[in-house]
Amino acid sequence: MATTKKTQMRVVEGDAHPAACGCGAHDGADRKAVGVDPAAKDRNQKRLRRIEGQVRGLQKMVDDDRYCADIMTQIASVHEALRAVGRELMRNHLKYCASSAIRAEGENAEAMYDELVDLMYRHSR
Repeated sequence: MATTKKTQMRVVEGDAHPAACGCGAHDGADRKAVGVDPAAKDRNQKRLRRIEGQVRGLQKMVDDDRYCADIMTQIASVHEALRAVGRELMRNHLKYCASSAIRAEGENAEAMYDELVDLMYRHSR
């Protein structure tokens, strides 16, 4: 098991588990964002409800034995909608959590750099 105080994730037998928060404001299991733009939160909630409907539509398409290419087109649409939510969350994370941690310097800044690199790597695939 590899763990360090600087990293956002610790690896246990190949599985990633949340560890200390990069901003240091709220370590532990009940982590919350340092700040959330209310308009962004509203946009994300609306997007996620729309995505939920799209996924229900996909289930119905599979149940109805719809043409595979049509189903795959809808799956691509859901993927893009989820990426849009991810971009909005990343922007919020950079604006509030990351910027305050990096300004603080020291251990929290180093942990945030590691967290951001990990997030960019995982979400660029």
